Amino acid sequence: MVLMTMIARVADALPLAASIQEDEQAGRSLMDYQAQAKQLFRKISTDPQPPGRCSLESGPYIFHYIIERGVCYLILCDKSFSKRLAFQYLDDLQTEFSLQYGGRVETVSRPYSFIEFDTYIQKARKSYMDSRARKNLNNINTELQDVHRIMVQNIDDVLQRGETLSALDMKASNLSSVSQKYKKDSSYLNLRSSYAKIAAIIIVVIVFLLFIKFWW
Repeated sequence: MVLMTMIARVADALPLAASIQEDEQAGRSLMDYQAQAKQLFRKISTDPQPPGRCSLESGPYIFHYIIERGVCYLILCDKSFSKRLAFQYLDDLQTEFSLQYGGRVETVSRPYSFIEFDTYIQKARKSYMDSRARKNLNNINTELQDVHRIMVQNIDDVLQRGETLSALDMKASNLSSVSQKYKKDSSYLNLRSSYAKIAAIIIVVIVFLLFIKFWW
């Protein structure tokens, strides 16, 4: 479930739009996560090269965000919610927000200048929560670019320990490279093992044939 959606300008972390899901169980604690989201926006605004897509764990929930055309689109959702669907949802919001307000993003100075975008957020959120819609999306979108290589980090690494998002993204890239190398090495070793087994079988057959030829 997507519990919170926030949109902010990257340059100065100015909130542009937001939508918080009313949830009696999570409602009291969402204020803390909203504060974390605002801290994250400020962190992104000071990072010279923040990753374009990132996931950050925070307690029982997880933040996902994307950055497009100087705007950061961020959601808070349950850890069980599909990562691929989460980024598909963010891409959906980005496309519609750019169409409606793309030309005005740099001109506003008042927080939540586009708060009316909440109407579209609620509509999109509902469609992604619907089981039939989720099933269709799973069938259509078999893989979302870059999602598979996004390494999930803890938000404390960024907000409290002061590590830059670009450093986390570098770690994710390195991990992806190491993983690919491991896969290649594993395939090579498996291939060598197969060749060795085949060679051993051939040798056994040849020895058996020679034994028959000279001893029978």
